[in-house]
Amino acid sequence: MVAEVLAMLSPKPGGRYVDGTLGGGGHAAAILAASSPNGWLYGCDRDGAAIEAARERLAEFAGRFEIRRGTFAELADWVPAGSCDGVLLDLGVSSAQLDTAERGFSFQQEGPLDMRMDTRQPLTAADLVNHASEKELARIFWEYGGERESRRFARAIVRDRESARFETTRQLADLIERLSPRRGRKAHPATKVFQALRIAVNDEIGLLERGLEGAVTLLKPGGRLAVITFHSLEDRVVKNFGRARARDYTFTGGMDVPELREPRAPELKWVNRKAVMPGPAELAENPRSRSAHLRVLEKL
Repeated sequence: MVAEVLAMLSPKPGGRYVDGTLGGGGHAAAILAASSPNGWLYGCDRDGAAIEAARERLAEFAGRFEIRRGTFAELADWVPAGSCDGVLLDLGVSSAQLDTAERGFSFQQEGPLDMRMDTRQPLTAADLVNHASEKELARIFWEYGGERESRRFARAIVRDRESARFETTRQLADLIERLSPRRGRKAHPATKVFQALRIAVNDEIGLLERGLEGAVTLLKPGGRLAVITFHSLEDRVVKNFGRARARDYTFTGGMDVPELREPRAPELKWVNRKAVMPGPAELAENPRSRSAHLRVLEKL
């Protein structure tokens, strides 16, 4: 969604921008090109391969960016507060990660049951599948994947791992498919389980919640936060965050009772009330973008 991101962030010469999920550097390159000749970009990614790819992609803009390996939740540790005109977070797993079998993100091809975005971290999907309790696995599958058969799948995994450790993506995908045959369904029955494991392994929801908080501190008044989500769980986190920061009141406790509201100045406003979706051209070129939702907030 490069065109949509550029339209929302509107990069300008002399502006300062952040790409908290560099990937291959496509969005970063577009932002730097649009903010020529002297726009600046801070970028990070926790995937070492993505950092290398981004450095190569951005070589033509040498002297106009700073890249570090790490998560976007850590940006506030090294990017000056109140210095940026725009922050972009493009969430989820990248095509490069999905298409590299040895990373273990996809059930479409045989690979180790890994799923780490940062290969320096010890926890892998295999660790969760082989050591988490039945209750914890069921919680992960339901909470992060919305899998209705979470308990049955968790029970079968715990049973089967007693005789053979789960080591590969196909082992797990084949088990799920045996338990829940496709019977003409378009989506593979293991889709939600793999999504849930990936989210749990990489603490994606916790990272997003911390990252949104930090991103706001980086923005100048009038600066914009653009977030691209790919599933309903992370999209809900972004919407709830935006609603809370755009309100002109606060309240204590878990329930919003009108009589107990306390007025306050809102910190953000929505730029677009509804999510921006990929256009027909992008959908034709990149079918994986079909679930993308772009939401944008502006700092007041």
